[in-house]
This record gives sequence, C-alpha cells and structure tokens, in this order.
Amino acid sequence: MTNKAYYITTPIYYVNDVPHIGNAYTTIMADIVSRYHRLKGDDTYFLTGTDENAIKVAAAAADKGVAVAEYVDQLAEDFKKVWASLDIEYDDFIRTTEQRHVTVVREIFKRLLEQGDIFEGNYEGWYCVPCETFLADSELVDRKCPSCGRDVEWVEETNYYFKLSAYGDRLLAHIDANPDFLQPEFRKNEVVNFIKQGLRDVSITRDNKGWGIPVPEDESKVIYVWFDALINYISATGYLSDDERFKSIWPADLQLMGKDIFVRFHCTFWPAMLMALDLPLPRALFGHGFWTIDGEKISKSKGNAISPAALAEELSNESGATRGVCLDAVRYFLAREVPLGQDGDFSIKSFRNRFNSDLANDLGNLLNRTLSMLGKYFDGLLPDPKDFGGGLGDVISQTAISAQESCDKFEFTRALEAVWQMIGIGNKYVNDTQPWNLAKENKLDELAGALYSALEVARAAAIMISPFMPATAREIARQLGIADTFASLRWSDIATSRPFAVGTAIQGPDPIFPRLGSKRKEGTKMADRPPAPKEEKSQDQINYEYFSKLDIRIAEIMTAERIEGADKLLKLTVNLGDEQRQIVAGIAQNYDPDTLSGRKIVLLTNLEPAKIRGVVSNGMLLAATDENGGAVLLQPDADVSPGSNVK
Repeated sequence: MTNKAYYITTPIYYVNDVPHIGNAYTTIMADIVSRYHRLKGDDTYFLTGTDENAIKVAAAAADKGVAVAEYVDQLAEDFKKVWASLDIEYDDFIRTTEQRHVTVVREIFKRLLEQGDIFEGNYEGWYCVPCETFLADSELVDRKCPSCGRDVEWVEETNYYFKLSAYGDRLLAHIDANPDFLQPEFRKNEVVNFIKQGLRDVSITRDNKGWGIPVPEDESKVIYVWFDALINYISATGYLSDDERFKSIWPADLQLMGKDIFVRFHCTFWPAMLMALDLPLPRALFGHGFWTIDGEKISKSKGNAISPAALAEELSNESGATRGVCLDAVRYFLAREVPLGQDGDFSIKSFRNRFNSDLANDLGNLLNRTLSMLGKYFDGLLPDPKDFGGGLGDVISQTAISAQESCDKFEFTRALEAVWQMIGIGNKYVNDTQPWNLAKENKLDELAGALYSALEVARAAAIMISPFMPATAREIARQLGIADTFASLRWSDIATSRPFAVGTAIQGPDPIFPRLGSKRKEGTKMADRPPAPKEEKSQDQINYEYFSKLDIRIAEIMTAERIEGADKLLKLTVNLGDEQRQIVAGIAQNYDPDTLSGRKIVLLTNLEPAKIRGVVSNGMLLAATDENGGAVLLQPDADVSPGSNVK
C-alpha cells in the first residue's frame, strides 16, 4: 500500500457462540462501509477477528471437556465460516492467540510499565466474569452487573494498573477539538459525562489460572482481556513489526462497535492507551444501537435469536430467489429499516413487507418490465437511443451525490431512501412514456430512448446498491449485459452518459425477487407467529343473474395522489376508454402513488358513488389481500384496452 488505506474495524468477538442477527449486524455494517469505499476507489483495509483470552472462554472449554486451545481453534473457524456465509469480505482476521498479537501486547505492557503508565497495586472490588469488567460498588444494580444483570465476584488481588486517571483532561480536549471523533452525537455526550465524573485507574492483570497472555517477567499474572483485546487494532496492522505498513493503515478511519462497549472501553480506555503510546487516535468511533426481535431482547433462553444465514435460507426456500439474493434482502433490511446509531426491532412481518414492497414491487418491477419490453420490441438487443432522457440523467447524477453524502456520514437509511426514490422516478418515467403505446404507433426512436433511459436507472441503482446487496447488484449487471465490466465500475461511473453499447445483448427478465405469497412454513423463522384459526364463514351462493349485474372492467390509472389525513387512501383518476372517473382506493400503504400512472387495474364500475374522506369515489378497485393484510393489485397478463369487460 502506498497511500493511506481506509481502515475499518469491528470489535473482535468472544468465541463462545456463533453470531445471531444482533451481533452479526456490526460486521454486516462494517462490510457495507468497506465495499462502499472500494467502490469509490479507495485502498481499503477491513479487520475483524476473535477475542480468545477471556476467563469465560476457558470456563466454556472446561464445561465442554476440551482443551482451551482446541476449543478456540474450532470456534474461530466457525466464525470465519459464518462470515463467509454472510458474504463478508474482510481483509484480515486476527485471533488474540496468534503470536503476532501476543508479542505486541507483551511489548506494549513492558513499555508502559517502564514509562510509569503502568504500576503495581492492590485491588479489592467487584468483577463481572461474563463482561470481563471491574466494577465499583456504586455501579452495581441490586448487587449485580449493570450491563448483563449477572452476579459479580469479590476480588482481592495484587495487580498491575493503567493510569487512566491521568488522561481525562486530554481525552476531553481531543473530543472537543475533533467533532467527528465520537458518533453519533448523543453517544458522545454519554462519553463526556462519563469522563467528567472522574476516571479511575484500571486494573489490567488477573491471577494466572492457565489461560491468557502472561505479564512480562511476572508470569504469575495474565494481562486483562480488555487491555489485550483492544491492542488487536494495531497488532494486526504491523505495529512494532512493520513500520511502513503500519503507517499506511493506522489510524483507523472507522471503528464500529455496539453501544455496550462504546463508552467505557473504546472511547475512554482505548484512546488513553494510544495517548500513552504517543500514537494517533482513530478518526471516528461509532457506537451503533441494539436490535430486538418483535420487541423483545435477543436471548438464547427465549429462543428468539435469528441467524441471518438461516433466515436467508428459509426465504430462499419460500420465494425461489437465490440464497445470495435472500441474504442481500436481510442486509438491505438491516441497513434500510433503522439509522445506524439507533436501536431497531426486527419483525418477520416488517421484513416481508420490505421484500415485497421495496425489492419485488419497486426494484424488480423496473427491471422486469423494461427488459421484457426490450426483448419484445428489439429482440433483446440494445437499440441506438437517438431520442432519450426525460431528465433522468439529472436524477441519476443528483441521486449519486445525495447517496454519497449520506454514505460518507454512515447514514445508510438516507442513502437507500435516495436510491429508491430514483427507482420510483424510473418506474414513473416508464408509466409516463408508455413504451407499449410508442411501439403500437411505431415511434421506434422514442421507444428506444425510453427503454434505454429506464435501463440507465437500473444500472445506476445496481452500482449504488452494490455495497449493500452485492449478489443482487451482480445479477442485475448480468441481466443488463454488463457483467464483464461491472466489477471495475466505480462510484464516479454512476452518472456516465450513454453507458451501454448499442447492440448489447440484454438477458431476458429473470425475476430476482419473486413476490412472497401466503405459503409460509410453520415452525420456521419466516413464519413469525402461528396462523390464526380461520373463522367459519357463510358460503351462501349467488346465481349467475346476480353476478351478471356486476360491471367489471379494465381501467388504466392516469393520476394518483394521497388524500390529506388518510394514511391508507389514494385518489385515482382512471381511464375507462370512453370516460374518465375518479375513485378512492385503500392501497396507499402498499403502493407509491408516483409509480401507479399507466398501470392497468380491475374496476367494479357500477357501484353506487360514495363519499370517502370528502372525496367522491365512482367505482371500486379490486385487489387481493396478501398474508400481511396488504393490498395486491389485480392486473391483466396481456395488454388490453381500457374499458375491456372482465367476464
């Protein structure tokens, strides 16, 4: 590496269990950041790993009756397999039992001891083994650990201490001078308040019970797991072993972790250690929120932990989508549903709604119908777009700028909102230009331009979502005929004018996101709750004469707009061939009004007019109901004229 790499880290994980959706979240978000910076053309270094020297790790191995070394070897491999199954592309995986790490930890301990930042003293106080944390009496809650709620141990030991108390003022000064150092802002305030309460010197050794990194020249002690673990961020990058490499990577640009280890360890202890070593501090420390499952804390005892890989597998089995695409759906939900710094709740219902609405309806619809028309009207060969645009070039450029600004600030929810707004505009453009009518009228130049422009939006979307949904982006590129060059595209290529070569063979539409239906397997994570018992309903029959009184026709939506004060209702103007009508439809929670123009619907036309929320409705739109109670439009599977009878 010649230039400074963009360096991102996750915490290293305790090797005591495989990741669930709560703790895999950190690594998925870090992977998104890493892929985004690669897409911008940055040298990128993404580090993760395992924390293997904790007392509780040795205890877990003893419970299983295996040697500790054998136990951590197996679980480290399990973590690597899980990250591979989640499409995580890290650059390095560090284990704290590796010699490259152990050597650096012992040398740092010696240096800080020699310069007086480490001293020997007696410790009497409380210790939480699961959290590996020393606690003051005032920090306990009902005599238990405030973080995990478990019992604490009273410890009396002669230990070595780090002079954390000497760094409070320097830490506050650094925080004040570097506004982006601690993120998000409200967590910064927690850190400042914690430091202002007064920092206590920290015990950084424990009695040696046969596991851990021995203290140099005093092997009766092992180094405290947090002092040891935090050093991984520099031991992995060549500190004290490869100075040129270290300078090309450190300081970290983003260190991402959960809020539980943000204040005390990463924002206080860790920067103070770096100050003692006279090393630059990370540019940004970010504490993300926690996920609950259907409003409940994730807990093994409750059995509600969800594996992202297992969820993707079940989604694939149900939908028929590839496993990679289904994994992308999980990644998309986690990035889109909740801003990175805030707590979030994962529910299967919300996840399915996102899949159907955002992925199948919006992104899938844009790609599928455009490719279908290209195959129908131009035999799948990209035409020369002599007349195209419709302002979409500006939309793509502005979206790229907006999404980049959001990604640079780790505002992934906003970035994806911008991309999906662009996709919505692309769908509306197809509705407005009506390529099917251009084909009927033999306006081939306009038709070529319309389809080319819609494909430009799909290409731009594929590039922008590639950090979030890598498998999906690759599949879109394949269908667009640009698979060979897609990996070399950068963020700066998003707004390239006329990016497709005339005559490019475009693949026929192969729906990436088949819409989820009502077939859900009971006993799986995708079946979020047992189905409610069906009520016995009257099956009274009607005769044909009664049915024949219903005048059901095909209508084409001309305009759609929301009704003020009515979250579920849209006002639609529809074309029935020989007349136009206004109707009110309860589909606002399932369809964006900007995407409805040009859609064909099924309409009951001879229903008595009704006034709904002050708006007169002259007819009833017919729709199906999905398993979540959402509306699904009924549409003809061939192009029929507005006003056609439904028999």
